[in-house]
Order: sequence, then C-alpha cells, then structure tokens
Amino acid sequence: MTNADSTDGLSARTPVETSTERLFQSERQGLIAQLTQAEGRVDVAGLAERFDVTAETIRRDLSDLQAHRLLRRVHGGAVAWETGFEPLVSVREEQYGAEKRRIAARAVEELPDSGTVLIDSGSTLSLFSEAIQPPQDLRFVSNSLVIAQRLVACSPAEVVVIGGKLRTNTLAMVDADAVAMVDRLRVDTLFISSDSASPETGLTTPYRQEAALKQAMIGSARRVVALIDYSKFGLDHFARFARWSDIDMLITNSELAPQTVAQIRGLDTEVVTT
Repeated sequence: MTNADSTDGLSARTPVETSTERLFQSERQGLIAQLTQAEGRVDVAGLAERFDVTAETIRRDLSDLQAHRLLRRVHGGAVAWETGFEPLVSVREEQYGAEKRRIAARAVEELPDSGTVLIDSGSTLSLFSEAIQPPQDLRFVSNSLVIAQRLVACSPAEVVVIGGKLRTNTLAMVDADAVAMVDRLRVDTLFISSDSASPETGLTTPYRQEAALKQAMIGSARRVVALIDYSKFGLDHFARFARWSDIDMLITNSELAPQTVAQIRGLDTEVVTT
C-alpha cells in the first residue's frame, strides 16, 4: 500500500515529467500503474501526451494492466483496482486542492439554520468540514473519522459518528453496519461527494459498498447537496448510486464545461459554480 511520501516521490522522480523520450512498453506500463495508484484515476488523452504515444497504444496498455488486476478500465481512462490502492485523504485533499476549497467555502452557505446535517466521507467534504465555523445550532453526523474530528475541533455542535468497519486509507466506515445505521436516520441536509459524475449516467463510484452507503444517505435526507470538483466529470465508474433527480444542488467549479452545466440544470438539479 502506498503512502503520501511515496506519492510525492513518484511525482518527483517520474522520468516522463522531464523528458519526452519514449519508454519501453514494460517501463511505460509500470509507470501507468504507479500513476493510477497515486492519483486514483488517469485518462487516455493525458497519458498519451505524457508518454508521447498514441491513444490506441495507451488503450492497449490499460487492457494489459487490467488483465493483471493492476487497474480497472473506465470510459476514457482507468481507475485503481477496486480491492487495491486508494490514496490517503490527506493526499486527495491536495489534488485539485484550490478547486475543492472553493467548493467547500461555497457549501457552507447551504447549511441549514438548525436540525441535523449528514456529511459523507471524501477529500472535498473534509475541507468543507474544516470550513464550518462556530457557533452552529446543528447536529452533525458522518461516517468519516477525519470529518468528525474536524467538526469537534471547530464547533460546539453535537457530532455523531456512523459505526462500522474502518477503511484504512479513507478513515471512513462504509460496510453493512454503516448502511443499517443510516437507514434508521432522517436528516435535514446531506452533503455528499462522488468519485465521478456525468450528465448521462449520474454519480458513480468504483466501490460497491460505498455506493450502497451513499444510496442509504440519499434516502435518509430531505435535501441533498453534492460537492464535486470539475475533474470528476466525464468518467463513469462501476457502481451508480444516484441520478441527478436525487440531487437538489450541485456545487462545482467554474471550470466545468458550460454544456455539462446546462445538461445537469436541464435535469432539474440546481447548479452553483465557484
């Protein structure tokens, strides 16, 4: 399992960062596997430019790597294998960090004046929890230990942690026990994230257990606000957990293509860009 230090080392030492020299196939595929693990997702076009090869060559590489269970192919690219590596929350917070912080700052405006707020796990939502300022006449519920800790530190509000088996890298509970607990809840506002999103498919994730928990969260909430940075769009992962009809508001970045924004608004989801 890779940690944040090894991720930083990869960024510093990857030969293709400083040279357009073509690599042998085995070397290139090894670097693609490392990049997918470090970044969580890669896209064909970006890899083709990075390694100075054709898109078709990259597609063959991804197929070979998937056959060895080193990554999983998705539309337009690949993601880390479902049962393997997932970047630490601290690492993911710094990927598109400025964009995620803009979303987090805007999302604070959507907090209700009172009641119960459910916060999903994820790097953008961790930054959102950090942006919440006291006092708050609210009860917060989350399946993320990172988010719960930040909320306790910055607010006198009551904080409830959803129980279950802890995932090492995300420090979140996403198993059947967590789903069972959420099924018994009724909350005023849910703030949720997604590994990927598209106007056609909705919100998706590579992880089936996580999809089940997110579905339960949506079912428990009177209002659902999705916090998704623009880099997550255009990808479809293995498990869909929501259609746009399930999402009341999307908060995303102004960098998201206007056509995509228009498509989502046409599905009756309010879109706020920042």
